[in-house]
Amino acid sequence: MRSPVLPLTWHLAHRSGRRGLQSQLIAAATAAVGALVLLIMLAAAFGSGSRAERTSWRAPHAAPAGQATAVQAMTTTFVRHQPLTVVNLAQLPGRSPTPAPPGLRGFPKKGEVYLSPALAELVHRLPGGQLAARFPKPASYGTIGAAGLASPDELVAVIGRAPTDPTVSKAAEDGDIFDTGLTERATVAGFTGSRPSQLTSSDQRTVLLGAVLLVIPVLVLVSAAGRLGAAQREQRLAALRLAGATPSQIIAMTAVEATAVGAAGALTGALAYGLLVPALAQVPYGIGGWYTGDLWVGLPWLLTVVATVTALLTVSAISMLRQVASSPLGVAQQATPRRTRMIRLVLFAAALCWILVTTQAGDSLTTRQLVALLIVFYSAYWMFGPWVVDRLGRIAGRLARRPATLLAARRLSDDPRGAWRTVSGLVLAGFVAGFFSVGATAFDTSGHEDQVAIATADTTSARHAAETARALLRQAGVTARVSVSGENSDNLLFGTPGVIAEVPGGPERLDATVTALAPAANGAYPLTQDYLSAQDIVVVDRITSVSTATLGLSFFVAASSAGLTAAASVLDRRRIYGLLRLAGTPLKVLDRARTRETAIPLVVLAGGTIAAGVYGAYQLNKLVGASFNTSGAIELAVCTAVGALVMFAAIGGSRPLLRRVTADREQNAE
Repeated sequence: MRSPVLPLTWHLAHRSGRRGLQSQLIAAATAAVGALVLLIMLAAAFGSGSRAERTSWRAPHAAPAGQATAVQAMTTTFVRHQPLTVVNLAQLPGRSPTPAPPGLRGFPKKGEVYLSPALAELVHRLPGGQLAARFPKPASYGTIGAAGLASPDELVAVIGRAPTDPTVSKAAEDGDIFDTGLTERATVAGFTGSRPSQLTSSDQRTVLLGAVLLVIPVLVLVSAAGRLGAAQREQRLAALRLAGATPSQIIAMTAVEATAVGAAGALTGALAYGLLVPALAQVPYGIGGWYTGDLWVGLPWLLTVVATVTALLTVSAISMLRQVASSPLGVAQQATPRRTRMIRLVLFAAALCWILVTTQAGDSLTTRQLVALLIVFYSAYWMFGPWVVDRLGRIAGRLARRPATLLAARRLSDDPRGAWRTVSGLVLAGFVAGFFSVGATAFDTSGHEDQVAIATADTTSARHAAETARALLRQAGVTARVSVSGENSDNLLFGTPGVIAEVPGGPERLDATVTALAPAANGAYPLTQDYLSAQDIVVVDRITSVSTATLGLSFFVAASSAGLTAAASVLDRRRIYGLLRLAGTPLKVLDRARTRETAIPLVVLAGGTIAAGVYGAYQLNKLVGASFNTSGAIELAVCTAVGALVMFAAIGGSRPLLRRVTADREQNAE
């Protein structure tokens, strides 16, 4: 016998009218937002890893003495405060030909210079004395392809040298104290590097940190989509249950409907992601923008996200059927109160105590343990939220002095889970705001930005180098104060022997000084504050970029959750609103009640997650040895205010829907 589930499901969905269609569209839109954000996070995580892998060839992987065919010397200089990676290559005489580096058609011959497209544009735009003179002057420049670059905006040069050239014979041979991992030298047989460039090595880890902080709120949003329109669905299924439908049949009907809605929404989000990939590639991160291919997650991952969102929405919808299966008459009469139990408070307190005790381990915590703690915190807060909302509703009901407050209190205590879903996005986003705003790591990267230095073996060598430096600067037309370092430690070399050139006046004069002094730097490039602070600058820049993106996406998810949930709530309570309007309740009072039922739990719960985020940032800073960013308190206050405004604006967006569903009072009251 043919199952009646599919025909009946289609008939009920088709006959549910505009109200049912609106609920389904809202649920599909929520699923689309969730799928879109998940795909963006995956794209950033995979893309940053792919970018880092393409820089690993520059870190020389030493070959055995008898197998080496070339010398590779990688160093880093800066122009306009941007890192410029220079790879010097020399073929060893009498050895077999060395394969071409990634992005080049062949191994560079002596005097050949290959530039990345961004560097080539910069070389032609800047005066030669500020950049081009740092390289040999070839008849024409070659171009480095995408296979050898992490980003279209990356500055990279590959130069062919003779084996006796100081840039490959002397570079990084002493491993002095100023080597921060940006300069390396080795004899090689190919370009299979073992690790990415220091400029990209932390990119993926930082992205994963932001993704972990954001993934739970996104999954919560998707889960909430399965509960949108639950009141109407419960009434319909309770009637079928009373008419003789079995629990398995109503579960199957709900699963079919939720799967169709979830799949439609998730596929829409996936389509939006595909259309947005070219625009997302223009968003700078770290060393610059992205190649479009880096942000494409691939069809398997795309389908996995669609399936995950669909499954989560379906499971969430089915989980709401317990009362329909066990007490359909109570659901039909709307007589079943949705109270929460004290066990939620007990479990939350236990989880919080475990987190506090575990974090006392400090430096012994691993990354996986920190992620586990974060998941436990999110789960505990998600479980604890409805209990707090329920109690707040009861307290507000006792203290209410105005009709709007009394209506809001009744809503909170009657359906604490539904009220919690409206504010959960911003409440969980509060943790992200507290973590990144106040807890952004802060390193002292200030120092001697107007100095250019050349390290030497001793003071005698420094004096000779100083005379050479003065002559080179005069020849280049650069005015600078040249001194010998050794006695005074308040300089770029920290008092070690060398030459210091002070050139106040901006990045143009600094770049011109670096270019002019390059011949005196013993095969390397002169040192600047950018070079010495590169490690700290990379960390601060990546955390700042990820924090901004994570905060933006968090508020986007929170606003979407609040707006869509508020709209669905209006549709679910259409009959109640109609009865209240027939009783003479002004529309203004109903709208104020909706606002207050959001504001009351938001103030209490968001404050708790913000405090937890600050505590988590404190633990992270202690782990990495960074100072606490107290100035971020202002940023945190701004984020909190903006988040609340966005939340109420999203809820206010459903005001026309409230006006429309209460317009026909007689029909709504039926």
